[in-house]
Amino acid sequence: MNTHSETFSDKVLGFTLPARNARARVVRLDGVISDVLAAHDYPAPITHLLSEALVLAALMGGLLKGDDAQLTMQAQTQTGVVSLLVCDFRAGEMRSYAKFDAEELDVLGANPSLSAMFGDGYLAITFETGPGQRYQGIVPLEGETLADACQAYFTQSEQIPTIIRVASHAGAKHHVAGGLLIQHFPDGEEGRERLHVRMDHPDWEHVSVMAGSISHKELLDPTLSMEGIAWRLFHEENEVRVQPGANLSRGCRCNQEYYEGVIKRFPAAEQADMRNEDGKIVVDCAFCAKAFELQI
Repeated sequence: MNTHSETFSDKVLGFTLPARNARARVVRLDGVISDVLAAHDYPAPITHLLSEALVLAALMGGLLKGDDAQLTMQAQTQTGVVSLLVCDFRAGEMRSYAKFDAEELDVLGANPSLSAMFGDGYLAITFETGPGQRYQGIVPLEGETLADACQAYFTQSEQIPTIIRVASHAGAKHHVAGGLLIQHFPDGEEGRERLHVRMDHPDWEHVSVMAGSISHKELLDPTLSMEGIAWRLFHEENEVRVQPGANLSRGCRCNQEYYEGVIKRFPAAEQADMRNEDGKIVVDCAFCAKAFELQI
């Protein structure tokens, strides 16, 4: 394993297993969760849900290259208590938001299941790798966790063997969450076997067993570095190549100039309908809960 200073939190760490044709991302979120969620007074079930979503966004977003690349994850339903969840990642900057019925959520208790919160919903994952380069996969919102649904996305939409594990803990004032994503590289060279159609490939069987042994305690342990996680799982491999990834931070991209530019594109009559009783156009950002009074 390559040597460098160890990484403990609020950063993506990548590593590859060359002999096994596998790549992985590890992440542990500490202060960044509190920073992202500070704008809203979310109840515990929503805090837990968004913590998991932020980990997943960091894991999947960490697979992208380039400062303009973006990952957006959206869970939506018309039949559940949580009607909308949005989380995105761009160059290490993350933001998230959830829309839900507070009264109905209270009825579900302290630890509601994913199906209880979303009902008959779906998960859409969008990768934007550059200008005009955008692709999206949509899968049913099934399984016990959001991680289960994301794992199904890679299996069904991209046909890439994938293991995802996520753990989170929400305290009264402090939140921490961690996760591991590991995939088998598809072998797409002409004339060679496509590994993504061989879920029982010996290399993948070994990697999936090792990755599946990771515990929630290890993912959350503040004294265990992310390099330490990779070493614990795969120290018997001949080579583990570590690839430090993006630093993670709260990054809502709302600003006065952007909103004014958008609103100015509307006809004057429509702008007039947007004005409040004081004649002002005010735009609320759902992500950071800021209100922007536009100078139009």
